[in-house]
Amino acid sequence: MARTLPPPMLDDAPLAPGLYVVATPIGNLRDITLRALDVLKQADLVLAEDTRVTGKLLQAFGLKATLERHDEHAAERARPKAMALLERGGRVALVSDAGTPLISDPGYRLVREAAAAGHNVVPIPGASALLAGLSAAGLPTDRFLFVGFPPPKSAARRTFLTEFAGLRATLVFFEGGSRLADTLADMAVVLGPEREAVVAREITKLYETFYRGPLGELAIDPKLDAPKGEIVILVAPGREIEATAADADTALRDALTRLKPADAAGEVAKALGLPRRDLYRRALELKDLGEPKS
Repeated sequence: MARTLPPPMLDDAPLAPGLYVVATPIGNLRDITLRALDVLKQADLVLAEDTRVTGKLLQAFGLKATLERHDEHAAERARPKAMALLERGGRVALVSDAGTPLISDPGYRLVREAAAAGHNVVPIPGASALLAGLSAAGLPTDRFLFVGFPPPKSAARRTFLTEFAGLRATLVFFEGGSRLADTLADMAVVLGPEREAVVAREITKLYETFYRGPLGELAIDPKLDAPKGEIVILVAPGREIEATAADADTALRDALTRLKPADAAGEVAKALGLPRRDLYRRALELKDLGEPKS
């Protein structure tokens, strides 16, 4: 008969000096790790993306800490104070509003500076929307690329997506609900309407939902028209298919609506793996004549 073990308790052993990069829950508070609580309990300073959000987290677990704002606007001001504390043998915890710090969040300059100064930099792993979405999507995981947030405007977004069109890896994006439908529509154009994808919404929260299907279908799904909550988009790897002249013309015509011929040729060359010189010549034809030469 298996022996029932008592629940683990928080560790009261003194926390060693250093910078602790602490993952926090992305929704469900029970996803906090015991080790994260150990660190937050003993840290001399907690650098938080939003002190109000982190304050509520600490309160939920009966913890108190000295909080200081550390986001893209306040990081330059907060970093010297954190470094001075580390120099005195202090313990600094870095957290984001949710998930693992530095994943589409500020903080890498502090980590780099602390490491360069010889201080311990200790990862405290835990929740991550990137990995949680990938683990449940049902797409290949042997190779993947975290792309982050696409540009907010369609023209820049399509140019951005072109860079990854033929990549043989699962692509992972973050996106806001208000831009989701437009982003999916651009993905369908650039990456292909038949490309398999998953939209994960509100991971670990009450209304967690995964939508699966081709990009073309997801782009017109009314349930994905500006939904509320945090969004992760996962797109299946591209295929190695030799592009035809018709494919090149279609891509060039689309690119020419946004770019000059030289830039359009460069974008399509990168996406389709075709010679840029030939594409530039063809782009000039399409630009000047409107139709291919006979």
